[in-house]
Amino acid sequence: MSKPVKISVVSPVYGSPETIPVLCGRLHKSLRSLTEDYEIILVFDCSPDNGWERICEEGQKDARVKGINLSRNFGQHYAIIAGLTYVSGEWVVVMDCDLQDPPEEIPDLYKKAREGFSVVFAQRVEREDSWLKRTQSAMFHAVFDYLTDRKSDPSVANFGIYHQKVIQAVLVFGDSIKCFPLIVSYVGFKTAYLPIAQASRASGESSYTLGKAIRLAVDLMLAYSNKPLRMFTSGGFVVVAISLLVSMYYLVLHLLGKIMVSGYASLILSVWFIGGMLMLQIGVIGVYLGRVFNQTKNRPSFVVDETINTREKSGE
Repeated sequence: MSKPVKISVVSPVYGSPETIPVLCGRLHKSLRSLTEDYEIILVFDCSPDNGWERICEEGQKDARVKGINLSRNFGQHYAIIAGLTYVSGEWVVVMDCDLQDPPEEIPDLYKKAREGFSVVFAQRVEREDSWLKRTQSAMFHAVFDYLTDRKSDPSVANFGIYHQKVIQAVLVFGDSIKCFPLIVSYVGFKTAYLPIAQASRASGESSYTLGKAIRLAVDLMLAYSNKPLRMFTSGGFVVVAISLLVSMYYLVLHLLGKIMVSGYASLILSVWFIGGMLMLQIGVIGVYLGRVFNQTKNRPSFVVDETINTREKSGE
């Protein structure tokens, strides 16, 4: 008889502390249908509420509920990475804490993975997000795909099940900018998709404001692509070509004696246009250099303040 599989669940927690007992209850019920050997790792990302106290309460009820309290707010994807460093299961489920990712889908995800897949993404065929959030997501993926020359799926987020070897590959991924589903897609491994119906948010609102979404999008595009640099290089060649053509045109007019007064307007427009292009290109290069500078500092992606029911670690 084969040994029962051990499953780890990692969920970053920010806001909606009242959903934590409900989430744990539904996870216990869903995971027990697969195995008694499981763990639930809740990573508290320092939201301004009593979420950590709620996590501690659940950990006192059942030692399989493990809590990680970060020293400050690092962000959703960094909290996921923090949780992944503590997993011990052969299979790892990553999901949000707001109950939009139904815990009842975990057995189906595991069943699909057992068909020979190392990664099974939950594909949201029916999204319960607002029109604005869906529009933001569609715009981000369109621009991201263009800049990175790849095809991403806006219906896929963090929710899914991943083999331990995938998690190990994710943890050695050295980029300072983290986005869990993009890293999983990058490291490869055999992948499947399981359509699910996303539930409505149990309480609270998403912490991703428009400003945060834009900053995340810019960070990811610069981290995963150098296409903006290549675009401006190509644009520079175009400007040079146009400038040569315009110069030749005015030279011909001058030789024919048709220019009596030098064109002040065209001169000013040319100076401003070329100057603006140069400043923009230098700015883009500066942003990339800034990313390189941040990468070379090799700062930890997260810092742990305290934990419950798990071994201690200092950071990653």
